Amino acid sequence: MYFSYMKIALYIAFNNSSSVNCCKEVIDIVSAENDIIIDSKIKGDLSKKFQSKFSFFDSSDPIDKDIDYVFAVGGDGTILRSITYVKDSGVPILGINAGRLGFLTSIQKENIGEAVNKIKDNKFSIIDRTLLEVKSNSASKLFSYALNEVTIQRKDTTSLLNISCSINGNYLTNYWSDGLIISTPTGSTGYSLSSGGPILTPSTSAFVLNPIAPHNINIRPLVIPDSSKIEIQVFGRSKKHLLSLDDRK
Repeated sequence: MYFSYMKIALYIAFNNSSSVNCCKEVIDIVSAENDIIIDSKIKGDLSKKFQSKFSFFDSSDPIDKDIDYVFAVGGDGTILRSITYVKDSGVPILGINAGRLGFLTSIQKENIGEAVNKIKDNKFSIIDRTLLEVKSNSASKLFSYALNEVTIQRKDTTSLLNISCSINGNYLTNYWSDGLIISTPTGSTGYSLSSGGPILTPSTSAFVLNPIAPHNINIRPLVIPDSSKIEIQVFGRSKKHLLSLDDRK
């Protein structure tokens, strides 16, 4: 199979100079033989020539169904934030590292041309990663996705949280702790690991429930199938607590 033409969305999370310059290099290399649309966050950083030549998209809008690939330019934080744009669309994400070190951004900017040619020649593989889908009944009506983890933590208080947890409609336990980490295999090497959680390989079909500094010494991290529906209710002396999805609060 040979792809002679691709529609590529160029995503950027932080319009710092290194990421913007890398985006310009990507545009120069990719746009000649492909249809490319650019994240509107960097529109003001591009010349009028660029602005008039290309189309732009708002990453808060639903992803265009015609997109073949999303090129995320930046670091691992950019990959994590691009999930909120791609969601469960199934569009593959190619991470292009514009920084110094990236675990999820696998392509260095000097290898962009080679990477694009391999995509065209179908000389690549797609790694499926488990996502966490989050819904909330709060006033904010939160509905979003996380690649690493969802974390519930105390805020503006030193008192423990009482976190009631049910799995698939069946009561599991009440975590008396500073918080709770719900981790994917991708995120198992991050915050969950530093809190004593297990390491899962990316292909493992599981989530990790990992309490943060639990009051009860018999409460330990729990691995459950990633098909599970987890229901959480939070109680505590403070009326506020912190919910974070990857690096978003």
